[in-house]
Amino acid sequence: MVGVAGFAEQLLNGLTIGMVYVLIAAGLSVIFGVMDVINFAHGELFALGAYLAFAIAAPFGGAGFWVALVVAPLLVGVVGAAIERLTLRPLYDRNPLYHILLTFGLVLILNDVISFVWGPQDKHFGAPPLLEGPVTVFGITGSLYGYFIVAFGAVLSVATWWALNNTRVGLVVRAGSQDREMVRNLGIDIDRYYTLVFGVGAALAGVAGVVLGAYQNVSTTMGNEAIIPAFVVVVIGGLGSFRGAVVGGLGVGVAQTLARSYAQSLEGLVVFALMILVLLVKPEGLFGNPEWGTSEESEEELLAGSAGGLLTDAQRFRFGAVAVGLLAVVPLGVDVFYSEYALTLLSDVLIWALFALSLDFVMGYAGLVSLGHALFYGTGAYAAMLVLLHVTPSALVALVAAVAICAAIAWAVGYLSIRVSGVYFAMITLAFAQLFYNAVFKFDWTGGSDGLFGADVVYGLGGVTVELDALAESIPLLGESALFYYVLLAVVVGSYLLARQMMRAPFGSVLQSIRESERRTEFVGYDVTAYKRRAFVVSGAMAGLAGGLFAIQDGYVAPSLLHWINSGEVVVMTVLGGMGTLYGPMVGAGVFVGFEDVLSSYTDQWQAVLGLVFVVFVIALPRGLVSLPRRLSELAGDRSAAGGPDDEAEPLADREVNE
Repeated sequence: MVGVAGFAEQLLNGLTIGMVYVLIAAGLSVIFGVMDVINFAHGELFALGAYLAFAIAAPFGGAGFWVALVVAPLLVGVVGAAIERLTLRPLYDRNPLYHILLTFGLVLILNDVISFVWGPQDKHFGAPPLLEGPVTVFGITGSLYGYFIVAFGAVLSVATWWALNNTRVGLVVRAGSQDREMVRNLGIDIDRYYTLVFGVGAALAGVAGVVLGAYQNVSTTMGNEAIIPAFVVVVIGGLGSFRGAVVGGLGVGVAQTLARSYAQSLEGLVVFALMILVLLVKPEGLFGNPEWGTSEESEEELLAGSAGGLLTDAQRFRFGAVAVGLLAVVPLGVDVFYSEYALTLLSDVLIWALFALSLDFVMGYAGLVSLGHALFYGTGAYAAMLVLLHVTPSALVALVAAVAICAAIAWAVGYLSIRVSGVYFAMITLAFAQLFYNAVFKFDWTGGSDGLFGADVVYGLGGVTVELDALAESIPLLGESALFYYVLLAVVVGSYLLARQMMRAPFGSVLQSIRESERRTEFVGYDVTAYKRRAFVVSGAMAGLAGGLFAIQDGYVAPSLLHWINSGEVVVMTVLGGMGTLYGPMVGAGVFVGFEDVLSSYTDQWQAVLGLVFVVFVIALPRGLVSLPRRLSELAGDRSAAGGPDDEAEPLADREVNE
């Protein structure tokens, strides 16, 4: 009997957390179903609701919770409406994946704003006295506030469903999701309704923040912790399906709670495994396509970096050679013009540049947006460290193992994932990455949450090896860090030249044609799926190489290397520099890491500044930094120097490839 009662109590706890997921996922799902927008900033809007509730509840005493439950979601809704009008509205005619990119920039901004206003410490505001204490219903003892969350969430979900299906506003919104231009031609300002939808979706996230904030502590990480389960919910239930959000939210909440209580080794794994299974078997989710939306895949392309630009191929080659030459002489100025920290910073830039190059291989050329590329980066780092600790101290063997293991994993993930496309591919790569991220905590041989460290490193094979510190003693001007920097520079430059050669080969031409028109490429006889998988394998191997180099440089690895934030940051770098150019994402990595270093020395809110810059770039300069000279030239009216009119309508397959 105790076992049954205990199970029932855990089931109630699961339903409580599940109803919070329902409130978060319902707003996320409505926004996607109506507007075709995947909103990564939804988690931060959820956190904002919790913090606003904390600020509102205190002055009102015992009634503070009830005031916050009304006011905080309204304020979050206003913030959401402002986000839609100022940032998302200019992107509606672009590929929906740009919404993901832009809202990731908003994540950086909102998270830093919350930290700046309320500080990094956890906050707490309690449930109202009316809802305190335990209560027994049908022999199941639980928190009265937990019962309130379940009941209140159910009522709010039903009310939202009713409004979408039985009001004039709901009718216009559903019609606009199916044919926006038709609704506009009828004289209805559909843009205003879209703003309302985004505001309501944000308000639902705010409600979830309020009710969960009174259930547990309010922290600056709660947005990041909530958004991934929310995506699991909407993917399982069906992207855009309101019914799916309800069923998926309750199911995920119960599954997480039961796994935590009865199978801790599976906690954090089961829901992502279920998400992957659903995406593989039924990508549109358990409840199919949005009840009121269109199922057609967007035909808008991802915009590559400006081809041609203001420099010829020969000029770009000379410019690149000069850049590499300048990087090569940097170690000679250590302790003369700058400290050794400059060398460490440039080493970090080179590793991130290689990571960004790996993502550009599939995102910029094959049109596959991977939100889980940290899987290969982190796995490469772990593979290299495990080889160094348990097999051989040879850096060469460790890097070869990292590349081989990540290539094999990329083949397996690609074999399963590339059967889906667009946002579904982005979601399944995210799921695989989170599955691996949670897995490294479970095993002793991965070091758990502590990670791995303490490996000795030598360079060479067999009996012909050398340690960098011993070699540095015979070279007066160079230390150990300078010698590793040269190894790193050689590997990164070599990887770029290899990728450049592959893109100049027929293989690269086919990839670009796939991005421009997958149907047309398939029609002329190419096996599109096979080419995508090969590109994904090469990309995963390069990302694994970057991770292996990180492990050798820093001497440690930790689970954070596989976290989805790293995947998001490398996407930022790729778009910031200019995807589809190979060198553009590497430039973006340098700018991102450099800005981070400079800004962090002046303010703790450096992420907000970077996020703002990225949002501006996604809206105003989607082709990245490499297209800036061309754009400035166009704005100055020098059309001949810019290479003619706006190049966005010119097919990449008909232009000279820009490496």
